[in-house]
Amino acid sequence: MAEQKRTDWRQTLRRRILLLAAGFALWAVGIEVRLVVLQVVEHADLQARAERQQMRTLPAPAERGDILDRNGRILACSVAADSIYAVPTEITDATRVVGELCRALGDCTPAERTSLVDRLQQPRAFTYIRRQVSPEDVRRVEALNLEGIGFLKESRRFYPNRDLAAHVLGYVGVDNNGLAGIEAVYNRQISGKPGMVLIQTDARRHAFSRIERPPTSGSTVELTIDEYLQYVAQRELDRGVEENHAVGGTAIVMNPWTGEILALANDPTFNPNTFQDSTAIDRRDRAVQDVYEPGSTFKIVTASAALQDKVWSVNDTIDARGGTVRVGNRIIHDTEDHGIVTFPQFLIESSNVAAVKIAMKVGAQRLGDYVHRYGFGQELSPDFLGQSSGIVWNPDNWTDSALASVSFGYQVSVTPLQMITAMSVVANGGHLMEPRVVRAFYADGRRIAVPHTVVRRVISEHVAHELAGILQGVVEDPQGTAYRTTRIPGYTIAGKTGTAAKLVDGRYSKSDYNASFVGFLPADHPALAILVVIDSPHGPNGYYGGSVSGPVFKRIAEAAVQYLGIPSAINPVPPVLVTKAALSRPEDGGQAPGRIVRVANMGESPSAVPDLRGLSARDALQELSRIGMTAALSGNGVVVDQDPAPGAPPEPGQACHLVLKRVDPAAAASGGQP
Repeated sequence: MAEQKRTDWRQTLRRRILLLAAGFALWAVGIEVRLVVLQVVEHADLQARAERQQMRTLPAPAERGDILDRNGRILACSVAADSIYAVPTEITDATRVVGELCRALGDCTPAERTSLVDRLQQPRAFTYIRRQVSPEDVRRVEALNLEGIGFLKESRRFYPNRDLAAHVLGYVGVDNNGLAGIEAVYNRQISGKPGMVLIQTDARRHAFSRIERPPTSGSTVELTIDEYLQYVAQRELDRGVEENHAVGGTAIVMNPWTGEILALANDPTFNPNTFQDSTAIDRRDRAVQDVYEPGSTFKIVTASAALQDKVWSVNDTIDARGGTVRVGNRIIHDTEDHGIVTFPQFLIESSNVAAVKIAMKVGAQRLGDYVHRYGFGQELSPDFLGQSSGIVWNPDNWTDSALASVSFGYQVSVTPLQMITAMSVVANGGHLMEPRVVRAFYADGRRIAVPHTVVRRVISEHVAHELAGILQGVVEDPQGTAYRTTRIPGYTIAGKTGTAAKLVDGRYSKSDYNASFVGFLPADHPALAILVVIDSPHGPNGYYGGSVSGPVFKRIAEAAVQYLGIPSAINPVPPVLVTKAALSRPEDGGQAPGRIVRVANMGESPSAVPDLRGLSARDALQELSRIGMTAALSGNGVVVDQDPAPGAPPEPGQACHLVLKRVDPAAAASGGQP
């Protein structure tokens, strides 16, 4: 019996050991299977999840390139700014931390408080508290010495001149992306390449490492804008809008030979440093986004079609007696009875009746062709965001009434940019130039110039000169519509006034008008084209283009010719210029004078840019003014280099870049390099 019990015990133990071994075997197999699943089947997914949980990669915004005016003055730049961030996994009491932060910042809204508490309670490794804060905010938050709160250096856009050229420059959002203007159009070139900030956390999501890869800066952009001319245009436009009790306005200054925009101002405007505080109306670029019926300024298109296709000549007369003309069921009026007028008088006195009779002979197809040639109904420039092409109906669908309206600038809508570009065609001898505000890019230490682009020839040089002579009468003839308001002593001006009633609720208003003046000077050798449009004037000057916009044009032009050194066209004083030869004279004891003086005739028409090397800055400026060019100087001393190079064809109004250095007089006199 005892032996049987011992046998049963051993069998029981053996069974239990076998069961335990089987259990261990099954457990081992299960572990192995699970390890295979984790290490092989789910390896990639688990590795990605671990990286997401343990590492957080944040972009480090690049420093945007500067935006400069044509003379190298800074219009937009980037400055360092601190952003406040938090590591939520290191914060135990989110409500308390948010309360202290908001007391330090002083301007948290209830919604912001709620959002911050919610974000700080989530198991994150990083979240922003507030970006691009002031140094005072940084000091107050830093003094709290809160666990899990840190500071990150970012780049913030800064516009030192506040609202100067705001619509051209645009503005940048908190994420360093351009949202309007040049900042948006060329955001890819300006923004550069962002860097990286890698934050590593442990199993409890506590940050223990921060690795940075610095960003690279973007390209610098040089604009055609001249800071001083922009200031003048903006100042005088603001004054014009205020004194005429107007809704707003636009002023543009352009080089008619190159299409370069030297100034572009809108009223109302805004400060791009605090663009969030402005309205959509303030930020709207009227010069390229708003359309208006141009009124009589559009008569240059009607006149061009008539003269270019020889339908009319400058010696013809037009019967405008009675001051009315019937077209179908419409009667079109002049402001007064002009009687029988010559072709030039039709523009000088701005007769609508004469314009209609000219257009009827020109025909819808021919006039429509010239509307297209002048660039109306098209986007003209690649430098503007949200540019309007205007409204031009297909001439195949024009009735006689529509043709009559278009002839004096109604039933066609244009932008201010299109209108000044069209007037520049007359100024430069017949070419449509692509309007630009970008002059060059600086990248990798190189300056990449943006070439001037001729879109097409619109009219012949002869017709352009005929029109320029006629338009000069608008300002200089006592019967001209801008005779009393636009003349500048010593300078010849060619231009055209425009007064157009605005459409309000589908009807032409009897109280709201767009008053405009567009012209160029000097009339015989233009250096500048200027346009002024005033929206809905209700002041003491009335609502006509000559009396409202003419004085604004005059004030801008007066400041511009003085600043650019554009010589007077009427009885100019010949400047004293200097040769580069340093010759000795016996009567001076053999000592060589610095320069030999010669007198230059301002009436000369040089075919090439002169060699200015060796001249002083003053002498070089005088030499350039003789051919209608301006100068941008860098350095001190005498000229050692120039752009355009000697012998290049001159472009009136173009700036010649002069590099000056202090060098040996003999070397300078020979034009040698230091």
